[in-house]
Amino acid sequence: MSKGRPVLDPTEDDVRKLLACKVHLGTKNIVQPMERYCFARRKDGIHVFDLHMTWQKLILAARVIVAIENPADVCAVSARPYGQRAILKFAQYPGAQYVPSRFTPGTFTNQIQDSFMQPRILLITDPRTDHQAITESSYVNIPVVAFCDTDSPVNYVDLAIPCNNRGQKAIGMMYWMLTREILRMRGTIVRSVPWEIKVDLFFYRDPEDVLKKEEEAAQQAFLPPAQDFAAYDKASFEKTIEAGAGGSWGDDTNTWDAVGTTQWGAE
Repeated sequence: MSKGRPVLDPTEDDVRKLLACKVHLGTKNIVQPMERYCFARRKDGIHVFDLHMTWQKLILAARVIVAIENPADVCAVSARPYGQRAILKFAQYPGAQYVPSRFTPGTFTNQIQDSFMQPRILLITDPRTDHQAITESSYVNIPVVAFCDTDSPVNYVDLAIPCNNRGQKAIGMMYWMLTREILRMRGTIVRSVPWEIKVDLFFYRDPEDVLKKEEEAAQQAFLPPAQDFAAYDKASFEKTIEAGAGGSWGDDTNTWDAVGTTQWGAE
């Protein structure tokens, strides 16, 4: 629980979402600075985070980001594919900047580059994969907020949020909750009403799966509607056949042997 106002405490639904997305599961390896955020270790060697401490760090990170007057001065970075869609949505709703995929060296230090930017705070998905951005932020004194796993290096990280930063759903859930808390603290949304944006929009989607679903939908659009033969009544179907078979198929009104009255040769 947070040490501040009770209104900032997580609800039962929030805790269930964190557990469902496996935010509390770390790795088998652990570094010394992250030991205080873990309270147990499973039989298979996986360390388990204390979700109360995770929530406290999440609220603190939201307060730090809200303190930035211009939302565009916040930059989110994710070289990990699972976090690229999440930072895109994070940049969309609070209005921050984002750097998806590979971080170009010199983005924070080389003013000649077209991609040069000067953010006031940096949000990192994984300190291990985004080490270049963290290193450059230390050169220009940019505070770093990072989602840290049990084995994540915390060098030059000013605020570490202990959580699972490798899971597809865990990353999306943490970004969704951070975005929601930022909007709540800014007054954009109220706490008494659930946020209309679903967490599914922050989850990573495999491009191949999306393309496959689009192809299947296109094929279904061109197929003729299937007829439900089971809906036909058997009695009415047999009655229709008998009615159609009542005619005399052998009757022929045309007499081909009859002598014609028309003289074809007459003019």
